[in-house]
Amino acid sequence: MEVNGDLVHGTMLTAVDVDGSTRQSGLLDLLFDAHRIRRLELPVHTMTPVVLRQLLLPVMFDALGMPRSRQEWGERFRRGRFSEEERARLGAYLGPERYGDRFRLFGPERPFAQVAGLTALNGETKSAAQLVPSVASGNNVPLFSALSESDDLLLTPGEAALWLLHVHCWDTASIKTGAEGDPQASKGKTTGNPTGPLGQFGVVVPTGATLYDTLLLNTPIVPDGLKADDRPQWAWDERPASLGCTSPASPAWSQRPASGLLDLLTFQSRRVRLFTCETESGVRVNRVIVSAGDRLTRTPQDEPHTAWQHTAKPKKDQPHQRPRRHTSGRAAWQGLSTLLAMTLPEQGDGPYTSSLLRQIGDLQADQVLPHGYPLGAETSGLEYGTQSAVVENAIGDDVPLPVNALLAQDKWLRAALLECVDQADQVARALDGLNNDLRRAAGGDPLPRDKGSRPSAAFLHSLDGIMRRLLVGLRTVGDDGDLLERAQLAWEQSLRIAADREADLLLAAVPPRAVVGRTVRSGDKEFVYRSGKAVGHFQAKLGAILERIAAGHGTEAEEAAA
Repeated sequence: MEVNGDLVHGTMLTAVDVDGSTRQSGLLDLLFDAHRIRRLELPVHTMTPVVLRQLLLPVMFDALGMPRSRQEWGERFRRGRFSEEERARLGAYLGPERYGDRFRLFGPERPFAQVAGLTALNGETKSAAQLVPSVASGNNVPLFSALSESDDLLLTPGEAALWLLHVHCWDTASIKTGAEGDPQASKGKTTGNPTGPLGQFGVVVPTGATLYDTLLLNTPIVPDGLKADDRPQWAWDERPASLGCTSPASPAWSQRPASGLLDLLTFQSRRVRLFTCETESGVRVNRVIVSAGDRLTRTPQDEPHTAWQHTAKPKKDQPHQRPRRHTSGRAAWQGLSTLLAMTLPEQGDGPYTSSLLRQIGDLQADQVLPHGYPLGAETSGLEYGTQSAVVENAIGDDVPLPVNALLAQDKWLRAALLECVDQADQVARALDGLNNDLRRAAGGDPLPRDKGSRPSAAFLHSLDGIMRRLLVGLRTVGDDGDLLERAQLAWEQSLRIAADREADLLLAAVPPRAVVGRTVRSGDKEFVYRSGKAVGHFQAKLGAILERIAAGHGTEAEEAAA
């Protein structure tokens, strides 16, 4: 990357080609060769939606326009690459006569995603570690951080560009440095900051066979096209002055809704300025100012990258749908009931999948995606603590998705997948029940619900690879009911093997006195706990959960698993 941090022609992003080789690319080459690129190589899971939303998608949307019908979307997808005309339009869009000069990280007048000349009220700057949530900075002190706040963190221009965009999307709600020119700063600081927009929900990003496919899968169909006053952050000066919103290139900020899709994707939730130093290895970013930025009034209902929780009877002034968050410690496949919720709950409350996944299901009804297409979904999120001022945990996973499971009218494959997930959850609870009964038989107490290491965690983790193979295999199931039945038999056998393995470990750990057990009185009733009795209850539960094996299909399942 050049000294001015040229994002268009530099080497900010690392890409993995379809043949497995890696390359360093700038924004323009990345788009031109999107059909040859399998995926982006990024430092953390939460960076994937950042690069898509803050760079690739808004450039593509603004330069090429939105598909206005399923037919137009399908034509773009089947082509598999940008046409020569589209490449020319992308090149012109990122050229010097339009917006190319606004994609310079260290540009003197309009540094990308920053405020030129931003100055703290106290005149100080902070370590570049403030951009990276895994490095200690202020109140955010990760347990295993390799650096302390007093250590200098030197970021290459490419690294700084990524973490700069990351802070706009995911920053904590901690107190921000007051900036000169911000009329809402008080006593040198700004309080009441929300987290970055993506910190408000669990992110779901559809992925495809190539980067080009992934870009299309994340492109909503907009029949009326983009709004006339909807501009990305680098073209904010083109918005009508009558709208009265503060410019993201100034220290001032406002609380407001997004004016459209481009504004939402490139929302500048912070005001930032990067400072550089010269090192033997070249220019590095070592200091930074991060102050308050625009505040999104509410996650809009057309947010494309989240699933929703539908509430039939919301409280006053609350919407029927609110964004769902991911749960720490749960693999993405355990959330298939949300990812595959293609319709609103018929009664009461329940999940509703993202608009992009619903759109893919609608497109598949027209057979736009080929049979066996390698569709996937990446999930990411951050868990904040202490008034959302610190990052406690990062969530990131990916899961293969059979395209036919997204068809609203074909519920049989979706029902089979959800049954598999539910069986895993039921067996996990049965293992925890066995663990508690063995603890009682040995003279102890059951584990509190929110404490201790549970056998269910190790059990569910052991199923991860098996479930992924099942999902990949079911991409080609078509209308073959026998194949699906064999797959479910194999799944039950895998559950049985994994559950028996965990149960044997639990039995091996209990002392001999658990065989004799003990009697526990509760009110007028007495309960006898013995290891043998506990195992009998556990096996009975397994038989009720794994009905195909219990019905005598164990041999078929073993053959299917093999």
